[in-house]
Amino acid sequence: MNPGRESASDIEAVFDRLWPLPRSLTGPGVRASLDILSELHPLERLEVPSGIRVFDWTVPDEWRVASAYLVAPDGRRVADFQDNNLHLVGYSRPFRGRMALAELQAHLHSLPDRPTAIPYRTSYYEPRWGFCLADSQRRTLPEGEYEVVVDTELKPGSLTIGEAVLRGETDAEILLSTYVCHPSLANNELSGPLALAFLMRRLAARPRRRLSYRFVFLPETIVSIAYLSLRGDHLKRRCRGGYVVTCCGDAGAFTYKRSRRGDVASDRVVRRVLGGKPHEIIPFRPDEASDERIYNSPGFELPIGSLMRTMYGRYPEYHTSLDDKSVISFPALQETVDVLEAAVDRFEARRCFRPGAGPEPQLGRRGLYPSGPDAWPQISRQYWLLHYADGEHDIEDIAEMSGHSASDLRSTLESLISAGLIRPVAGAGE
Repeated sequence: MNPGRESASDIEAVFDRLWPLPRSLTGPGVRASLDILSELHPLERLEVPSGIRVFDWTVPDEWRVASAYLVAPDGRRVADFQDNNLHLVGYSRPFRGRMALAELQAHLHSLPDRPTAIPYRTSYYEPRWGFCLADSQRRTLPEGEYEVVVDTELKPGSLTIGEAVLRGETDAEILLSTYVCHPSLANNELSGPLALAFLMRRLAARPRRRLSYRFVFLPETIVSIAYLSLRGDHLKRRCRGGYVVTCCGDAGAFTYKRSRRGDVASDRVVRRVLGGKPHEIIPFRPDEASDERIYNSPGFELPIGSLMRTMYGRYPEYHTSLDDKSVISFPALQETVDVLEAAVDRFEARRCFRPGAGPEPQLGRRGLYPSGPDAWPQISRQYWLLHYADGEHDIEDIAEMSGHSASDLRSTLESLISAGLIRPVAGAGE
């Protein structure tokens, strides 16, 4: 691995190691993936035991796979987990037996509209078993009796979370989260962890950071809920922004999904970073979401958006075996890391302020209310600063809203700070 800034081939080399691992909601595939990502920067492991209640959810048993396949009447193995780990429905319970094809069909999954693709299916919370295969293969299965082998194990274990905190000069934190639970899906799964792992390595190498950065690698939904049960109160106090990163390795234009509030610092920062690139900014939707839905949920409402390229569900390979290495552009994935680092730079440069106590102060008695035909721009800048130096907006935000230049606003700001009417806020604001 290149000890300096990574190349696209460096990212590809880590992809190739992660690709064959059988990730799921729990189990050795998740831990092995975190082992590899930890080589870029160490990750602490958080284990949440099976049976523990996390808000309205209960942590399930841990799932492990020894083997899974079908034996056709002519002796051929069909839908073998060793050939492609998408062949087995995730969290399939153990089963061994024989059955006719007509009975077996209830346990098979395919996509008639994409006949060459193996679909991705899971059954985390319903005890069943099943196999996925290309519809073109399913249609040619011979009649007769099939041997079914699902050699899996469900037993008490834990959910696994990878976490790293890069401490800065302030306690204000930026949260960067992605998931590690999908097997054999390239853009939908591995692009996010790769982007954040290489970003983490870049930030760890910086001699100084003003803000702190919290990186989280975890399976979706229940595990991010479990993470909030562990860190939620802390994040409500410290988190000033951040992103869920997923589906960011294809060559498509960037897509950014705003936070639930729609205009927090994270939204404004990434909008400026993407300004010169082809991109789409879309609103928050809880019915079409990844873990940003969890972080933005009522009671927490963290200022988190989601950065993608072609959004999940909007490319034909999504959640199928067609989402393989051919979908990934490693130079594009490297550019995603660059965009994330540019967002970090914006957060690092961001300075927010708060007004002094009370409503609008009397400017005249402080010598801050100019007169004459050219006075209004200065008065206008003061009003904008006094109303939007609220701990959430920085100079660029106020410039964008007011039409005044950022440099003119900074000059006016200094006089308001000197008069004690505005004070700086530690961290990045919100």
